[in-house]
Amino acid sequence: MSQAGQNLKYLRKLRGWTQEEFAVKLGIKRSLIGAYEEERADPRIEVLEIVGDIFKLSLDELLLKDLSITGSNYLAKRRQQKMMSAERNIIHFVPVKAAAGYLAGYADSEFIDELNTFTLPMLSGGNYRAFEIIGDSMMPTPSGSIIVGEKIDTTEDVKNDQAYIVVSRHEGIVYKRIVKNNKAKNKLTLVSDNPQYQPYQVNTEDVVELWQAQMVISKVSLQQRWDMNSLASMVNNLQSQVSSLKKKMN
Repeated sequence: MSQAGQNLKYLRKLRGWTQEEFAVKLGIKRSLIGAYEEERADPRIEVLEIVGDIFKLSLDELLLKDLSITGSNYLAKRRQQKMMSAERNIIHFVPVKAAAGYLAGYADSEFIDELNTFTLPMLSGGNYRAFEIIGDSMMPTPSGSIIVGEKIDTTEDVKNDQAYIVVSRHEGIVYKRIVKNNKAKNKLTLVSDNPQYQPYQVNTEDVVELWQAQMVISKVSLQQRWDMNSLASMVNNLQSQVSSLKKKMN
């Protein structure tokens, strides 16, 4: 005998949904939910497939197993898997007000645990951290944006002309593009996207952490629009800086 009707009722109550709410999620009439739960009608396969997608259950489980008995173990396992996955993908957030403390506590697990956290489903399998940036040196990325970076273990792993959160003893926490210097491997050149700011160098021995930028989170209201004259001026300034850098590096 099919267990589908009773399983639908069990799963609906498990989520605290009314029959109307459940019907909306399944794209069917509320009266059908009542018919299924009272076993006056058998759920169609396409309906069961939607239920399976929502609850991560197979058709066999929905049709043949009494989830009110076996479901507790199954749901406990799913909950544990979800929590383990979330813990792996937790992103600690370093706001500007915590920047000074971060320089002293970046290697202190207790300090890191006190930071607020969040997760992003599109990021997985890495060590990520988020930093709030202030200022216009990386425009058009607006001040107040949050940069989510993936941990880079050594300066040797740095990719040329990519954006990074650079944590150093003398410069603090900055968001810049890194240009490697073939002649001076013990230095990194930090370049702003806003050409009004001149590039500068830091010693690799002063760098304590590097986080390669993966995502930028910012409010829509903060995003800037550039007019063509401003863009042309910025491009000219950037070209001059690039030419100057090339001369120094060659």
